[in-house]
Amino acid sequence: MSEFLPVDEQLAILTDGIDTILPEGALRELLEQRRPLRVKLGVDPTAPDVTLGWAVVFRLLRHFQELGHVAVLIVGDFTAQVGDPSGKSETRRRLDSSEVAGYVSETLDTIKQLLLPERLEIRPNTEWLAKMDMQDVLSMTAAVTVARIMDRDDFSKRWDLHEPISLIEFMYPLLQAMDSVAVEADIEIGGTDQLFNLLVGRDLQQHHDQEPQAVMTVPLLIGTDGEKKMSQSLGNYVSVKDSPEEMFGKTMSIPDHLMEQWFLLAAAYREADAAQIASDVAAGTRHPGDAKRLLARNVVAIYWGEEAAGAAEAAFDQIFKAKEAPDEMPEIGLEGEEEVFLPALLDKAGVVASRSEARRLIKQGAVKIDGQKVGAETVPASDLAGKVIQIGKRRFIRAVR
Repeated sequence: MSEFLPVDEQLAILTDGIDTILPEGALRELLEQRRPLRVKLGVDPTAPDVTLGWAVVFRLLRHFQELGHVAVLIVGDFTAQVGDPSGKSETRRRLDSSEVAGYVSETLDTIKQLLLPERLEIRPNTEWLAKMDMQDVLSMTAAVTVARIMDRDDFSKRWDLHEPISLIEFMYPLLQAMDSVAVEADIEIGGTDQLFNLLVGRDLQQHHDQEPQAVMTVPLLIGTDGEKKMSQSLGNYVSVKDSPEEMFGKTMSIPDHLMEQWFLLAAAYREADAAQIASDVAAGTRHPGDAKRLLARNVVAIYWGEEAAGAAEAAFDQIFKAKEAPDEMPEIGLEGEEEVFLPALLDKAGVVASRSEARRLIKQGAVKIDGQKVGAETVPASDLAGKVIQIGKRRFIRAVR
């Protein structure tokens, strides 16, 4: 079909920064068919936010859309209740359907904003998995051997250490693979930790007399701690919904050794350009601080635009260079009480995730009133009225009567 770019041009866009493509040559062969390919991405809503790390694979899916292919987004409202064992050293706590429904509600609108509305299918996998009977389950499990499942690195490690592995964990790759059968995927994409699951999808498609999908994986973005993959449970993440100021500040906080990966994955730089910046920093021809500012501006600009990125940088300088609070900040009313329970106030203002987080921050000395550390959870309202409350390094609110 004439509307598709030449195959080599599509490959240049789709493979930049990719970790693995299997089988070798499969992506080229599919693109040479000159038809809209069905590109599957499965997401399990197990947390309330979308992180910069999660956004990496959505960006790849969008590239496929922009090139004329169909994005098939599988919302794992069934598989999220089972729990993906990828990279886990113990059995995950199972989520109930109401928890999963809440996470779907909180994340799906954000995910849609990262993709094009055209050439997009959104399919909950309860659509087919919840309808399977025992005969279907037996047929599914007959397609994959125990030896094949034990090829999985995290399973084999736990087995060697005599750590328990639940049978339901063995089921997860098969259920995810059934998604590929149900939507007849040509390609499935995911993070590097998903490679085994994606390959099982090929096995089950062959078992159902379908052409097995090609699989593509993207690297996992390391979180702000500089050590582990970005994760909401670890708290080392940046949300795509963070304010420009928060996003800029968190990006500026990453260790220098992460910059090349963040330019590539978080700021969507081409692989060669990200490598060049890292080389310039290593050679001393570019200051690490200047490189990190460029990174932070580009990350913010992706989600909020260039103007917001510039304003976020100015706010960062005001806070960290001039040691001043920003000119504009949210206000929270004190509502006439004489004594104020700070964890409740901060939770109500939306500047902490919960009252327990507020208590922890107060205990750590991370909450200040007009620059003075708070030593108690309850303070007189008279000590708060008109004052600036700072939470951590980048969150500010003003208390008013």
